[in-house]
Amino acid sequence: MYQAILLDLDDTLLGNNMDTFIPRYFGMLKQYADQLNLDIDLMQELLVCTQATIRNTDPQLTNREVFWALFGQRTGLDTNWLESEFDHFYRKHFPQMRDVTQFRPNAPVLIDYCFAQGFQVVIATNPLFPKRAIEERLAWAGIPVAHYDYALVTTYDNMHATKPNREYYAEILDRIGVDSADAIMVGDNWENDIKPAAALGLDTFWVNDLPVDPPSPNTVTGSGSLTAFHAWLQNTVQ
Repeated sequence: MYQAILLDLDDTLLGNNMDTFIPRYFGMLKQYADQLNLDIDLMQELLVCTQATIRNTDPQLTNREVFWALFGQRTGLDTNWLESEFDHFYRKHFPQMRDVTQFRPNAPVLIDYCFAQGFQVVIATNPLFPKRAIEERLAWAGIPVAHYDYALVTTYDNMHATKPNREYYAEILDRIGVDSADAIMVGDNWENDIKPAAALGLDTFWVNDLPVDPPSPNTVTGSGSLTAFHAWLQNTVQ
């Protein structure tokens, strides 16, 4: 019996193709930033600082601290001011991104089932966004933090590593007090969700709506659609 269910968000609980989402997101962010008259190539700086955040696994620094320290160092801008402006963007403009995502009605059903079974439920989304942006996407998925007492929702504010680092998964397990053998990671991205979690000893379920075999069948405990995972989990609990 599992003690914890770790669930990816984008293209797992929420339909959200990054090839569509990211260009729209960057376009809106650039349009907003242009009003601030920043004398920098904002998109380039965001990419450089995000990549540096992904490489960092220093347990003393949150992803947020890594990102903004490097951003300030590279640009010389007042990062406290700029972070507050970004917060305004996430409050007032980011919600418009909802129309490029797809609600998956089976996601709330699955989350309800997991809580009913007494599992610790972790939203294990890549923590490269602030809390507000991730909680907004959870609301789009119909599983808002106001309705569910998640054991943990990983954000750039509260985590010290990102996917695909094993340290990301190790930190989650440490935070919720669960051994790797007692948890399963559920996600659509093989490199980010499946490989590092399996390498740490978690069971894994690869979410894929297409009738294709996993890249490495021995790496996964199961695979299929989100609905298939729900049915698989019910059978496992029985």
